[in-house]
Amino acid sequence: MAASSRDIQLSELKDMISDLNLTIKTLNHTIARQQSENDNLKAELAWFRQKLFGSSSERRMEDVAGQLNLFGTLLEEENPVELIEPEVVELPKKPRKKKPTLDKQFEGIPTRQVITDTLSDEDKICPLCGSEMLAIGTEVIRSEIVYTPPKLERIEYIATTYACPKCKDTEEPQFIKDNGTPALISGSYASESLLAYILYRKYGLYIPLYRQEQDFLQQSAHIGRASMAHWIISASLNYIQPMYDYFHRELLKRRFLMMDETPIQVLKEEGRKAQSKSYFWLVRTGEDGLNPIILYNYTPTRAGENAKQFLKGIEPGFYLMADGYQGYNKVKETKRCCCFAHIRRYLLEAITKKKEKDYSNPAVQGVLYCNKLFDYERSYKEKGLSFKQIHNRRLKDQKPVIEGFLTWLKQVNPGSNGKLKKAITYIKNREEFLMTYLEDGRCSLSNNLSENSIRPVTVGRKNWLFSDTPDGATANARYLTIVEMAKAYHLNLYEYLKYLLEQRPSKAMSDDELSKLAPWSETIQKICSNKTA
Repeated sequence: MAASSRDIQLSELKDMISDLNLTIKTLNHTIARQQSENDNLKAELAWFRQKLFGSSSERRMEDVAGQLNLFGTLLEEENPVELIEPEVVELPKKPRKKKPTLDKQFEGIPTRQVITDTLSDEDKICPLCGSEMLAIGTEVIRSEIVYTPPKLERIEYIATTYACPKCKDTEEPQFIKDNGTPALISGSYASESLLAYILYRKYGLYIPLYRQEQDFLQQSAHIGRASMAHWIISASLNYIQPMYDYFHRELLKRRFLMMDETPIQVLKEEGRKAQSKSYFWLVRTGEDGLNPIILYNYTPTRAGENAKQFLKGIEPGFYLMADGYQGYNKVKETKRCCCFAHIRRYLLEAITKKKEKDYSNPAVQGVLYCNKLFDYERSYKEKGLSFKQIHNRRLKDQKPVIEGFLTWLKQVNPGSNGKLKKAITYIKNREEFLMTYLEDGRCSLSNNLSENSIRPVTVGRKNWLFSDTPDGATANARYLTIVEMAKAYHLNLYEYLKYLLEQRPSKAMSDDELSKLAPWSETIQKICSNKTA
């Protein structure tokens, strides 16, 4: 029995050893296979890098003279005298902005001092000798911000009538009445300050008229939204339109423009349903170093003819930055620039989760090209380069990146990635515009500035919801122009709107006269400057 038991134990041990050997063999095989796969992946990645960034020859990327490496900087070249000098794009870390002091934070607010008087007569008696203490100095012990609610005041203008004492008893007695300054809006009780306040709240704070109506009721004033809408449209036609037309004429003199558009809703358009999409167009000057001009325009449709019509009269050959909307092709007189921010956005959307660092992924490769361009642009701004210097640096730094990007575009295979297919199609449709910005240092790499300027329309749209009539939509576009121009020049919105209404711009004014009412004029900067901007 004992022998039999030992035999059984030995047999079990042999089986166990056999199983362990088999396990070890399997693990070794797995390790070898994984090692082989890793080697294959490394080789594949090297091949992709060679195809993407290297020469078509069998030389390694490091051996290619002047070849751009998107994972670093330009590599050293064999002949530094003739070739592009390498430049490391390193941006200095921006120091954290110090929290402003209270004095700095509220320096634009009028200050008045109040002497504290909380001590009783007994407190002012010297505890040692009993003498009355005398004031010897003052100091600021605390500061606070006091809110004074807005106040409405009704003003009645009294007209005086004059008569000639010598002619009063004749057949033609002579009279004259001092009627004062004409009303801002005939037959209304709207003043410049009241309308400016309404405009500031609607277009500066995006408060719709029905809410303003409710707020006025809290001040015991029954100012209906219909009356306010009438005032807004009337003042737009009489006083704001001349300023808008002046800005438009000045815009058409410029050579670097940006455009964008966004849908709005206008309820009562002739021949169209209330649910139909209408559009606000944003047209602004680019980053040319001159006074910025920002214009909004309402049209019932998105037809490219609207863009063409708005830019009618501009000298051919100007640069236009816009997104991929085909309607801009109607503008034939321009040199189109392509927005690389849009390209980058499409490519980012094509990258699946957890694949952001997979450099064999074509979408990631495309994003690397775009990132390199934006890195260079940021470095130029950090260095404060002139437009001429930017132009020269772009030719040296960015042109090779674009050329590599075009090579990548020809070779990339999106496969079954639908979003990547969409991105590639978007880029190829704009291939002819990819290098336009290299022609002048004042051209922009992206349309981000324009997109930032169109944002007030989208914010306002969420609050106003819609315009009732085309006249109302047109008025909205005109006032948004005035408000965003004021913001661009750091003006107090209310003060600027009130000043314009007080000066009452007219079509009879010359451009020289209107220029004195523009936000860049010295007079306006002095009167309406926002000190806290």
